[in-house]
Amino acid sequence: MSRFLYETHCHTVPASLCSSASGEDMARYYKSKGYDGIMITDHFFNGNTGIDKNLPWKERVEQFCIGYESAKKVGDEIGLSVFFGFEYNRGGAEFLIYGLDKQWLIEHPEIMEMRICDLYKLVCECGGAMIQAHPFRQAPYLERIAIYPDHCDGIEAINTSNSYFCNQNAVWYAKTFNLYSTCGSDNHWVGRENLGGVYTDTKLETIEDWVSIIKNKQHIEFYQAQPLDYDIG
Repeated sequence: MSRFLYETHCHTVPASLCSSASGEDMARYYKSKGYDGIMITDHFFNGNTGIDKNLPWKERVEQFCIGYESAKKVGDEIGLSVFFGFEYNRGGAEFLIYGLDKQWLIEHPEIMEMRICDLYKLVCECGGAMIQAHPFRQAPYLERIAIYPDHCDGIEAINTSNSYFCNQNAVWYAKTFNLYSTCGSDNHWVGRENLGGVYTDTKLETIEDWVSIIKNKQHIEFYQAQPLDYDIG
């Protein structure tokens, strides 16, 4: 039976200030590692952004999409599917948002000031999906641990950039609240070995296919290049 490997969470320049990888290089790296596709989820303007906040909104969005667009161009040439997403930060929580595009961002500057509950409602109304990333991460840039089981489509239970402790808590949380779970690397550079991702039973042709998997809670398998056992009962 065929299965297909996808990265659900990675960052590129110039949008993600903490990344050192261009979209082109990220696409080539994942292709060399046997992935069928990647989702570029750069930090949005309320996160660790590399985009000048003084630019007009439309120009900011245009620059935000450079990493994705350059990865997509190379991906089309080398046979790697590249999909668009973004990582939205609100206080102590970050969310991976899929199924929306550049034009949607241009038309919705109000998302910068939205409460999570209102953002989730809007994302759903517009055909997107929202996964809370690394919900138990502890880091100086996060104000607090904040969880939103009723205002997302699921959580990133395994993030291979997280500590074992943080992932273990996320696995417990997903089981306790019966939340759909995904896995990703949160990768910021080319050459990293402890990659993650998901296997799907069917090839993703569009980002809407991934949204459908999330919304319908379809079966996926987690991939960890350096596997750890997070089954805590």
